[in-house]
Amino acid sequence: MKNKLLIIDDEQSICLLLDNFLNKTYDIIIKRDGLEALEWLEGNLPDLIICDIQMPNIDGYQFLEKVRQRGYTKHTPVIMLSGVESSKDRVKCYRLGAQDFLAKPFNPEELEELIKKNLNPIHYAIKW
Repeated sequence: MKNKLLIIDDEQSICLLLDNFLNKTYDIIIKRDGLEALEWLEGNLPDLIICDIQMPNIDGYQFLEKVRQRGYTKHTPVIMLSGVESSKDRVKCYRLGAQDFLAKPFNPEELEELIKKNLNPIHYAIKW
């Protein structure tokens, strides 16, 4: 059974890129904004969330706060994506509970390694 990834981004090109790159390995669910994703989370639980920061309705920070306040998604790994790479944004994401942060444009292979690391934190290393 494939792991389920929830991808939240308002940019269609990013959603298509991620879906195309990851759908062979993972079940991909795409939502276009944080509110739509929160609604989906009412009845579903992904194995990992990939979330953009700059989105309409509620931004990635607000989404992350709400995810961490819910009991059933409190420990779901979250990787934040941002078009702005600053230490301040990265630190804010970590303080809100994100496991990782990746700046756009990003290398899809790097994202895949972050996904593997977060889904299998103990067994991640190929060689010990």
